[in-house]
Amino acid sequence: MAVRLLFALFLLSTGIMTIGFAINGYPVGDPPGDVGRFMMALEKTGYLIFWVGFFKAVVGGLMFAPRTAPLAVLMSLPYAFNILLYVTLFAHQYLVVGLPDFAACALLLYCYFDWYRPIFAGPTTAPGQVSCGDGNAL
Repeated sequence: MAVRLLFALFLLSTGIMTIGFAINGYPVGDPPGDVGRFMMALEKTGYLIFWVGFFKAVVGGLMFAPRTAPLAVLMSLPYAFNILLYVTLFAHQYLVVGLPDFAACALLLYCYFDWYRPIFAGPTTAPGQVSCGDGNAL
């Protein structure tokens, strides 16, 4: 529960911060480094940074409620995987944030795996239906 709440707080706060960057601009040094130039290029796309921040804030908010937490963890997986790739391949100075971010998502996926198990279950036949050998019910 503590990991879920910390991850939710992280997503909600960084989502709000990212929305602020989309509105006010991304702060970069003078001259901007590789990460700064990358973020300025993303800023020029206009909508991407805002919607990423909005998505993170929504997912963080959903994660606070136990009933919607498993869905929110699934929704956060693409973001967490993207951050893992970003910090390992591009922005090494943020490994201290990116690795725990991905680790929290992976741990929560493991913790909620029983909730996800029906997704991976094979087709079942309803009572009174006869199953054919090819998986189709008659």
